[in-house]
This record gives sequence, structure tokens and C-alpha cells, in this order.
Amino acid sequence: MTPLLQVKGIKKHYGMRIGCADVSFDLYPGEVMGIVGESGSGKSTLLNCLAGHLPPDAGQVIFDTRVDGPADTVTMSEPERRMLGRTDWAFVHQHARDGLRMSVSAGGNIGERLMAVGDRHYGQIRDRAIDWLGRVEIDESRVDDRPTAFSGGMQQRLQIARNLVTGPRLVFMDEPTGGLDVSVQARLLDLLRGLVREMGLSAIIVTHDLAVVRLLADRLMVMKDGHVVEGGLTDQVLDDPQHAYTQLLVSSVLQV
Repeated sequence: MTPLLQVKGIKKHYGMRIGCADVSFDLYPGEVMGIVGESGSGKSTLLNCLAGHLPPDAGQVIFDTRVDGPADTVTMSEPERRMLGRTDWAFVHQHARDGLRMSVSAGGNIGERLMAVGDRHYGQIRDRAIDWLGRVEIDESRVDDRPTAFSGGMQQRLQIARNLVTGPRLVFMDEPTGGLDVSVQARLLDLLRGLVREMGLSAIIVTHDLAVVRLLADRLMVMKDGHVVEGGLTDQVLDDPQHAYTQLLVSSVLQV
């Protein structure tokens, strides 16, 4: 099977400080990769390099495009990368406000992404927006409400609907449950797990929460000081960590 994403030797420095150092891995269709580590470990830098939000200093991010096959997104033109971000890619921010237009209605937020890929029929766009509100457990009566009237958990679910409505094949998630109450986190994780399975999505999830990756990720990479110090199947890494840093992460959770 051809990997959906091939990451080869990604490096990013901020002056003398290492953002990420020589990171490589393959991601296959329908697979979810978790990236964990404490603050400053380099996981968000890596995610932003992969998603095209930050130019790496070296390396390749090769995505298996629908039309042209494998292509290095690092060397793509900005318009090509932007179109990829509207169609086959999606990015779920930690803070939903960063991924929504707060002055636009819930339905409008979802509809905008459809219009960005060429949909123009207002009735069909609205119907699909209402359908997706239902899929993320938001009542259709809220379709004309602005996100400012929503709770934090509802805003995050709306951001997910906005991202998934165009049927992307790869979703980047940056601390998708961060800042939410525990009960809200559990509901959101349950929703995400269902959508990932139902749509056959590939995803890369950055988090400091090991419970999130255990629930969602097939494979896991542990980062420290910009380096990947351990990787493997999620349960294997968490149940039998080999690196001292991973052991520390796991034991700190068990002691809570």
C-alpha cells in the first residue's frame, strides 16, 4: 500500500534552538498517528511544518494527491497548497476561535468551506450544513446562530464540522480537547473516534494527554527537545515504554 503521507527528514530551528530535528515517518490511509510530549518538545512545530503553516529548514512532506500522485507539499506553490488545505487536508485548532469565523453563522462557517471548493447552490449548501451540524451533535435550530453564542465544546464541534464537510483524507489536530472540561472532552473524543472510523480518515494528533492518543491513535511518536525519542504501536509504547522520558510521561499520568 502506498503511504498517504511520507515525512522525510523534517528539520526546523529557531536560531540556536531546535524546533524539530530530522523527523521521518510514513502515514497510511485510515491511520491515526499521535504525537506526544510536554510543552516545548517540538510537537506543535512539527505539526505546523507538516500542515504547511511553517516552512521547514530541510526535509520533504510527500502527500499522495488524488490527481498527480505523490507530491512534495514543501515545494508546492502557495495556491496549490491552499487548495489542498480546502479539499484533502483539514486543520483542527486547539482554540476553536482560530478555526472559525466568529462573525458568521454556524451554517455559514460550514458553507464557506463548501463554497471554497466550488459549491454555489444555496439550498444544497444549507442542507449539507444542517446535516453536518447534526453529525457533530448540534441542533439544526442553531444553524443561524453565531459561534459566539456557543459553548467551548460546541464551538469545537462546529470547527470539526467545518473541516470535515468537504471529505478530507488527512486531518491535522492540535490539542483538539485542550482547555475543555473533562466531561466535554470525553464527549468530543467519542465524536472524533466515530467520525474517524466512519470516514476512514487519516489523522495526525498532537497532544500532551496520553488518554487522548490511547483512545484515538493507532501509532504514537514521543518527542523531547525536538527529537523523536520513541515510536511504535500506541498500546505497546504506553504499556511498555522503553525510553526513560516516555517512562516518566507514563508514570506521571499513573500517579495522578
